[in-house]
Amino acid sequence: MKNTQPHRIKTISEYHRFRKMPSPEHPLISVINLANTVYGQQTESISLVQDYYAISVKKHFNAKMKYGQQPYDFDEGSMAFTAPGQVLRFTPDDHPSSEPSGWLLLVHPDFLWNTPLAKTIKQYEYFDYSVNEALFLSEKEETTIKEILQNIEQEYHANIDKFSQTIIIAQLELLFSYAERFYQRQFITRKITNHQILDRLETILTDYINNRSLVEKGIPTVQFIAESLNVSPNYLSSLLKVLTGQSTQQHIHGRLIEKAKERLSTTDLTISEIAYELGFEHSQSFSRLFKAKTNFSPLDFRRSFN
Repeated sequence: MKNTQPHRIKTISEYHRFRKMPSPEHPLISVINLANTVYGQQTESISLVQDYYAISVKKHFNAKMKYGQQPYDFDEGSMAFTAPGQVLRFTPDDHPSSEPSGWLLLVHPDFLWNTPLAKTIKQYEYFDYSVNEALFLSEKEETTIKEILQNIEQEYHANIDKFSQTIIIAQLELLFSYAERFYQRQFITRKITNHQILDRLETILTDYINNRSLVEKGIPTVQFIAESLNVSPNYLSSLLKVLTGQSTQQHIHGRLIEKAKERLSTTDLTISEIAYELGFEHSQSFSRLFKAKTNFSPLDFRRSFN
């Protein structure tokens, strides 16, 4: 039986040896031009766990990739972000089109030590997506990213001094800010994919509300909805904020209020009975939410129909 345990790579030097490349010039950061790298033909699937951040801009990616347990939407001219400790699985393409090209930036967390980026890097949600959608770059955007990567490479090529880390950190922050801008653009421009997620979200909520799951399981959590969509909570929240102006939690509450209005206006059920149907343990919690969303108490809303 084949060993299914992922191969763990703890340092950037180990990665260079794994890919049969010369030792990195800096032990904690490396910019790799894939056009100058001999990868060889991969014939078997492989799982990796890397203890550093990896940011890549790749073309002609001749493999299928999973991040965690889900497929990674990674196509030509794409940018990808992976965080330390995540499981990456690569399955070779049966019919590779050409040699991969692009850039790979590896940053060990120790390089960020004692800098503000050590904490703020966690705010960039594209490192945390359970199912990653790669960032699709325009030619102009790709040029911008490439220039930043080359600036980082040139800095550690030069003599390392007390300013080097500060300069490289500033370039990393610039890179992440541009990536965040480009992701926001992608949420807007890739409307077909995004609207498919919204359609599936509505279907999941409708089924949940209409199949008595509210009574049996309670109000659905953001985590539950995200897992049902095969995306992370952060990704879903970012997408909904851009497309609807609401968070996932606000979206769930909105659907509950719609159902509550229907029950208040078409049945003689008590407020407590409706609250129970909608998954609230206490009718007071339901009344507070209803008032916050509609400026009416449930009873006043019902009276408005009489």
